[in-house]
Amino acid sequence: MLVPALLFAALIGLSLGMLGGGGSILTVPVLVYVAHVEPKTAIAMSLAVVGVTSIAGALSHWRAGNVNLRVAVLFGALAMVGSYAGARLSVYLSGALQLVLLAVVMLAAALSMLRGTPERVAAAGADNARIDVPHPLALRGLAPVAVGVGVLTGLVGIGGGFLVVPALVLFGRVPMKHAVGTSLVVIVMNCASGFVGHLGHVDIPWTFAGVFTGVAIAGILLGTYLARFVSPAALKRGFALFLLVTGAFVLYRNRDVLAGALAMTPRAVDSAAN
Repeated sequence: MLVPALLFAALIGLSLGMLGGGGSILTVPVLVYVAHVEPKTAIAMSLAVVGVTSIAGALSHWRAGNVNLRVAVLFGALAMVGSYAGARLSVYLSGALQLVLLAVVMLAAALSMLRGTPERVAAAGADNARIDVPHPLALRGLAPVAVGVGVLTGLVGIGGGFLVVPALVLFGRVPMKHAVGTSLVVIVMNCASGFVGHLGHVDIPWTFAGVFTGVAIAGILLGTYLARFVSPAALKRGFALFLLVTGAFVLYRNRDVLAGALAMTPRAVDSAAN
């Protein structure tokens, strides 16, 4: 199954290059269901793949002057704490439960993309003239989001760009044109911390991980070039629909775990206690 997995790696890179983010959320499902990698290993591998591929995008945005390093370091440091903690906590969860959590995140990301950029985010991000340094009051909103994104990264192996960009705009006071580049720096930091947190608990197939990452980077470079010829709005809608289908598929494949989790509702717990 090496060739199909590498084809999907190229598609993940293409989506990252053409959309500026989001494609990395498909890495774990591809590794699990196409390459047949064990879920916990796939999550750790995903962090390496996403982190390294994000470096390529971050460098491109850095050269274009679209990275706010001060905000990236602040947000990234908080996210790294959450990511490492999430990776260590993942030891206590089954791989199937982690996949269920990932599927829920995928569905949430898809719905967010279908809804489009919220008016509040668009309005905040349109003001490129303001000072883009977080106000102390803004840190109250920025900190929990950063830690929360980090925990999700460590638990399910995502970059979290679809959450980081709005947080940078609304709480970090970063103009929209700088938010994507800044988010890529955050993702690199976040993934590195989460990957370190997984070391010692999983065995990484380094050769396959390196080839997969290399193909994804090639896809990013091609996607960045092709982006100028394709409507971003149409791409985003198509990708969101693909995410919905993939998220539903992951939930179906792990339906027994999902059913068990739903059974442990407060009512079920009360009934068991009585």
